Amino acid sequence: MKRAEKLIEIEALLENLVKSYREGGFLRKKILFFCSLYQNLTISMIIDKLGIKKTNFALMISELQKDGSIIIKQSGIDKRCRLVEVTDKGKKEIEDYVSQIEKSLKSSSPDEDRAMDLILTYLNRIV
Repeated sequence: MKRAEKLIEIEALLENLVKSYREGGFLRKKILFFCSLYQNLTISMIIDKLGIKKTNFALMISELQKDGSIIIKQSGIDKRCRLVEVTDKGKKEIEDYVSQIEKSLKSSSPDEDRAMDLILTYLNRIV
């Protein structure tokens, strides 16, 4: 199987794994997760990392900001850039989401954990 085919299969399997935990929308969870994971990244950097359209991101960021899950701040270094900060409410939502998924996963071996780390490292390097 080619690498591209493997990546497509991995993506499909991961999507199926997390789809049952999409209360509030999967895009919402992805944005909250990445904003909390990559704090102090600009909005355009987060959009690039997620690989989503700016309009979809803007709509969801607006919703997250209205419900108090995130705060948009101006960068202290470059006033043209805006940064996303996840509030305690947003952190709680993403912690609950990750916890739900974690509970559904079966225990893994150290080899499986290393394999996941390798996949993550590889994907972060090429994306």
